[in-house]
Amino acid sequence: MSAEIDPIKLMKQEVGKAAAKRVQSGMIVGLGTGSTTAYAIEFLGDRLNSGEIKDIVGIPTSFQAEVLAKQYGIPLTTLDAVDHIDVAIDGADEVDPQKNLIKGGGAAHTREKIVDSLAKQFIVVVDSTKIVENLGSTFLLPVEVIPMAITPVMNAIQKLGGKPELRMGVKKAGPVITDQGNMVVDVKFEAIDNPAELEKTINNIPGVLENGLFVGVTDLVLVGEVKDGQTVIREI
Repeated sequence: MSAEIDPIKLMKQEVGKAAAKRVQSGMIVGLGTGSTTAYAIEFLGDRLNSGEIKDIVGIPTSFQAEVLAKQYGIPLTTLDAVDHIDVAIDGADEVDPQKNLIKGGGAAHTREKIVDSLAKQFIVVVDSTKIVENLGSTFLLPVEVIPMAITPVMNAIQKLGGKPELRMGVKKAGPVITDQGNMVVDVKFEAIDNPAELEKTINNIPGVLENGLFVGVTDLVLVGEVKDGQTVIREI
C-alpha cells in the first residue's frame, strides 16, 4: 500500500532538484533557507556523494542550511575564505513579474541577502503559489530589528503607512529571535508600489538591520507547477 505523495511536496522536490542540477564541479554555492531549498541541498549532496560532481563548497545562509549541508555531506566555507560565490540557490515567499522578492518567512533574510547578492547567479526556487502580481499581496514584509530599537522602529514603520507586528515564536514563549540575536517585525502594507524605494527607506530607519525586499538581485526563477498530475518546471 503506497501513500499518496503530496503534490506540493513533489513540486518542491522537483524544483529543488532542477536547481541542484545547475551546480557544476568546483563551484562555491550559496545555500539558502526554507523547505524548497532544503530539497536542493539534499540533491546537491546526492550528486556530490555519488561522484557526479566534485570539489564544491557551500556557504550557508542560516543554522538550518548549515545543519542540512553537514547532514548531506556538503563541505562548508565562509565569506572570509572566498573571493566570490558562483551560484546561490534560495527560496522566496513572494515573486513578482520583475523577479523582485519578499523573503524572510524563516527569519533568515539578512544572511540570505548578503549571500544571494554576492552570487554571480542567484537562482530562486519556488512553487507556483509564490508567484504574485504585486509584492505584499499575500505575505507580510519581514524586518529584522535590534531589540533595543523595536518600539521606535515600529513607530517609524507606522508613519510609512505600514502595520507592524512583532513575530512571536511557535512552541516557544516570546518573540522569534534571529540567528543574529535580533527580533523580526512583520509589516502589512496596503500596496508596495515601489519596492526599491521602500527597501531603502526601511533600511534607513535606525535600528533596522535588514528587510525582506530583494530588488534587482534575482537572475533566474524556477517555478514548480502541477499540470495534469505531472510536475512541470518553468523558468522566469
